[in-house]
Amino acid sequence: MSRWQPNARGRLEQAALELFAERGFEQTTAAQIAERAGLTERTFFRHYADKREVLFGQAHLLEQAFVDTLTGVPESAAPIDALASTLETIAEQHFGHHERARQRQAVIMANAELRERELIKLASLSAALATALRRRGVPDPAASLTAEAGITVFKVGFGRWIGDSGERPLAYFLREALDGLKAVTAGM
Repeated sequence: MSRWQPNARGRLEQAALELFAERGFEQTTAAQIAERAGLTERTFFRHYADKREVLFGQAHLLEQAFVDTLTGVPESAAPIDALASTLETIAEQHFGHHERARQRQAVIMANAELRERELIKLASLSAALATALRRRGVPDPAASLTAEAGITVFKVGFGRWIGDSGERPLAYFLREALDGLKAVTAGM
């Protein structure tokens, strides 16, 4: 095994997704992931604390990207518009790999422990967005409601995107979900 080949982390992620799809999450070991990636188990544990982290290890970076993007939206934007802009920017910058997102979500949906972890990560993201909105001067409950609505828009849009052919970008489905939310709140 060559330990000097580039992109060990990416190779581990790809190997893990393949093995999770083939064998199931619970039946796949870190050693098998490392072997499939052409790396050692020790290298695996240098990058990840456990095999769950292959799916969730970048969540803190994504959360920070959401917060930084929201913080950068002009203060004059209404809270929901600021969040809509944030969702669209994040979708364009971080969600270009439709098939990989679909594979990851299939693994998560097939395992109760992973679904729970996904919900915890989304709750953390919502709390971070609400805090960022409060820093923008949005009072509660508006900050919390906007953040939760944004997470709901993201979940619905993301679900529709991974269920689609991949020809349209995630941003398309996020706009569609936000339009649907606006229609519901307007009583249409």
